[in-house]
Amino acid sequence: MVTYKTPNVYVEEISIFPPSVADVSTAIPAFIGYTEKALKDDEDLTKKPTRISSLLEYETLFGKAQASNFEVTTDAGVISSISTPELKYLMYYALRLYFDNGGGSCYIVSVGQYGTEALKKADFEAGLSALEKEDEPTLILLADAVNLSEIDYYALCQQALKQCNKLKDRFAIFDVLAEKKDKTGGVNKFRDAIGTETDELKYGAAYYPYLQTSLNYYYTDDSVTIKGVGETADAQDEKLTDSKTQRTDLYNKIQTEIGKKRVVLPPSAAVAGVYARVDRDKGVWKAPANVSLASVLAPTVKISNEEQENLNIDPTAGKSINAIRSFTGKGTLIWGARTLAGNDNEWRYIPVRRLFNLIEESIQKATAFVVFESNNAITWLKVKSLIESYLEGLWRQGALAGTTPEQAYFVNIGLGKSMTAQDILEGRMIVEIGLAAVRPAEFIILKFSHKLQQA
Repeated sequence: MVTYKTPNVYVEEISIFPPSVADVSTAIPAFIGYTEKALKDDEDLTKKPTRISSLLEYETLFGKAQASNFEVTTDAGVISSISTPELKYLMYYALRLYFDNGGGSCYIVSVGQYGTEALKKADFEAGLSALEKEDEPTLILLADAVNLSEIDYYALCQQALKQCNKLKDRFAIFDVLAEKKDKTGGVNKFRDAIGTETDELKYGAAYYPYLQTSLNYYYTDDSVTIKGVGETADAQDEKLTDSKTQRTDLYNKIQTEIGKKRVVLPPSAAVAGVYARVDRDKGVWKAPANVSLASVLAPTVKISNEEQENLNIDPTAGKSINAIRSFTGKGTLIWGARTLAGNDNEWRYIPVRRLFNLIEESIQKATAFVVFESNNAITWLKVKSLIESYLEGLWRQGALAGTTPEQAYFVNIGLGKSMTAQDILEGRMIVEIGLAAVRPAEFIILKFSHKLQQA
């Protein structure tokens, strides 16, 4: 109580409401990869995690895609073939797919600009290190890293999982590398190389296969080469820009044919957009599955029920791979919601792991005010009331299972309950929290039988 010494009228405001817990963000992905530029005014944004909220803002700060090089072969003025370029840098296309699927604010970690040199694992490691210092991002995507060597890519995946396990406030979304000859080969290699640390595997999920999107390639007239222009034996090569005025008809035909080509991308960016959309519309406790993907024509590999059995459940190491499948009349759907710890009863499902991430970090930030407060019954009551109020709100929204709050959660704090006298002497306030998280109905079983006719 304040001691007053001067005669006067004093006003005191008395707080009667307990402090509350505010939910932290759950779907703020961080994309790590190369960009055309990385500049805000005169500030270099390379290896500086930068928050953006739209594709336009991305283009302003980081530019567009690298212009794809097309090679058009003509015969007597007629197009005979157009090469399909391989994309080295995927960041821009990944951002388009992310926003098309409902993504919102995100972070960009530019690890370098477009160039002729090979992608470097060290650049991505520097990007991960920079991201570790940021508090807000909750999802990690390695964008261009799929174009590294297999060894380097899987090593980066392991580093991302280690960061998630260390900070316990983020989740990694991985792509299973495409395997051109054997459609299960990439899955097997991923499982072999991702590691066996269960504590880390629960913080990541993998998706397969790549997606045939409806996105067009970005190109310029100067990045298109026309071979064999002219009808004579000494026909020359030229750029598309050269034929714009001289051969308008050919120019228009080439543009039309290039416009028919569509980009193939790894699925992680689209999946991150779905995470954001589902979190926003229904909540982080809803599985980001059985949801259609926008700007996607079809998965590059058709997966049957029998083939998915081996993806979804791995009896050897338990590393589940979430399939993306095409269904008649439904489109392309995410058809799996398991973490890489697919055989772990506690952390098998993505929404369970991410719900705990939300609750743990939200309560951690909300209880920071009691640091250095008196470790006594009054403080314990404040903390218990704060946490119980928050958890009851989640239960009422459907995040926790149980018909009553007592069935959904418990909060224990106090001497003889969660602490010993020695704990209090050493300055430790321990709170025990138990949660009954809702789990997705992964297998719907309908049992039918004949009913005997009654006379």
